[in-house]
Amino acid sequence: MSSIHDLATWEPLLRLVRASNEERLAAPGGYLTGQISLGSWSVPVRRPRLVPGRAAQVEDMQDEFTAVERVQDALRADGANGVSFMVETAADGRTLLHVVESGPAVEPGFMSPFVGSLLLVEGAVPEPWRRLPEEVPGATPAPSADPALLERTLRERLPDAIGATEEEIAAAEARLGVALPDELKALYRVTRARWEDWGDDYAAQERVSNAVGCELFSLDGLYIADAASRPCPWQFAADDAVVTTPEAAVQGLVGSPGWIVFGDNGGGDRLAVDLTPGPGGHKGQVIVIDHERTIGAGLRADSLTGMVTDLPDGWHQDRDADGPPVVARVNTHYLGSVEAAAHPELEVLCIGWRKGAPVSLAPVAGLPRLRTLTAIPGALADPLEIAGLTGLEYLSLGPEEWRVLLDAGAVPRSLSAAGIEVQGEQHPLPILDLADELLALWDRPLIGRTVLDAGR
Repeated sequence: MSSIHDLATWEPLLRLVRASNEERLAAPGGYLTGQISLGSWSVPVRRPRLVPGRAAQVEDMQDEFTAVERVQDALRADGANGVSFMVETAADGRTLLHVVESGPAVEPGFMSPFVGSLLLVEGAVPEPWRRLPEEVPGATPAPSADPALLERTLRERLPDAIGATEEEIAAAEARLGVALPDELKALYRVTRARWEDWGDDYAAQERVSNAVGCELFSLDGLYIADAASRPCPWQFAADDAVVTTPEAAVQGLVGSPGWIVFGDNGGGDRLAVDLTPGPGGHKGQVIVIDHERTIGAGLRADSLTGMVTDLPDGWHQDRDADGPPVVARVNTHYLGSVEAAAHPELEVLCIGWRKGAPVSLAPVAGLPRLRTLTAIPGALADPLEIAGLTGLEYLSLGPEEWRVLLDAGAVPRSLSAAGIEVQGEQHPLPILDLADELLALWDRPLIGRTVLDAGR
């Protein structure tokens, strides 16, 4: 037995939970939940009041830290990243600890207790993460692109820099599997931007950043910003859509094999040379990949030469494609009906809280591109109408709606992932049972559960 399944591992935390929640756990059926990972935790423990005029000190929460670290040590020993738990008072007054290990077929939960999206097909990713760039016939470098001018400008600004050799550039191309554009080669011929070249001279690194207009990665640090480099949980990624307007400079992709990342703006946003521009862009333009977004990129400059010579501030990114006709949200703040959302281009339909009777899905039945449906509990008049949505790859419903589909044998087999919409406080165990039932339909690993008896 792994130590994460030993009561001794949990006893210090259990003492704190019980002491902090005596009233909640006094009666049979009372329960509390928490999560612990190697990097963070959320546990139902009352923390001591802070002393007025004094900042929180480590010793104020030392008991909590020590108890959590004991569980984290067990996770490390097991090679696990995290665990969820529930402390429950049984009918006979005993305290039961439910240790819940989601396993490889369940993403971390954000709204539902313990359960994020269920990964029904191993390795499957949402459609936007499968989308490759469109060919743009006639795409050419911008008139401002001038590798010779770029190299001269940088040599004037960085006369003492150590540049990359042709062999080092060729090695980078071989590693990336793509030929570097001439402007990028010109940049690295002036400076290869290696820390070992600067030693402890932080001013030298700052001079390079000022000369180029960003925190420049070394030649060895170049990477391709393809879709896999920008992971996102199904729960959120399934709501995204790739849309590139006819005039867009940058394609609205998650990532591209033609986005070569070479730097950072100092705030976590990546700068890349774009070899797969949109219809209104230029090959080799500089784009910014916003770390707070999961899709799309903004335009920084129409060429690397232009960025270095002009040193522009900021960047421009087109409005997100989070709206009709591709993405439709039916609720009190957006669209008022499913009829208003129905469109041949519809990919994502999210039904939230709204006034009035539950809605019918008949208006969107048979739409060729509809791949995502999310609906809060009670929003659908007849969950069995989901049978008319033949192209779904992600479906998220309330427990009762899932029960209807399961009992009727009508869970869509086209699904790659699924979610359980939980609103308000619901006991976690029935949700876990439901999740296991869905996973079993695809013969996926079930959620691991161990019940430990902590006595009275």
